[in-house]
Amino acid sequence: MIDKIELIELVKGTAVLSTDKVEKKIYFIKKGMVRAYTVDDGKEITFWFGKEGDLIVSMRSYVENKTGYETIELMEDCELYEIKMSDLHELYSTNLEIANWGRKLAEIELIKTEERFISRQLGTAIDRYKKLLNEDPGLINRVQLSYIASYLGISQVTLSRIRAEI
Repeated sequence: MIDKIELIELVKGTAVLSTDKVEKKIYFIKKGMVRAYTVDDGKEITFWFGKEGDLIVSMRSYVENKTGYETIELMEDCELYEIKMSDLHELYSTNLEIANWGRKLAEIELIKTEERFISRQLGTAIDRYKKLLNEDPGLINRVQLSYIASYLGISQVTLSRIRAEI
């Protein structure tokens, strides 16, 4: 498997996944920070941040071989491990341990997605911000406040008020 994985270095601002194509690769973040966003009515809506140890994948491309709904952009220069989905699927078909690892990885990503969705639906803006600080306190130092506001579903003005209160 190791010969199927390549370490690549990309610069800040690079889009590693795009909404307009079926993605053929997945990535693991060795070093750096990324964000996933979609565009709604001309406005970028950030819905995920990834950092060291996280997986970068278009689940729609991975599961259904269709164009994804997200763009994933590097917010820092990054080192990524890259593997072609075709190579990964070949490994799944020939190695039960790797197939189980892939299943577990997909399950973990599903749970993370559910948690983000529930948090956005149920929590107040201040609750969501406190949860973000609690779960990943270093994120605030690595991500632009405009992206954090978008992620929380609030304006930058509201985020500034919340930060002043806390």
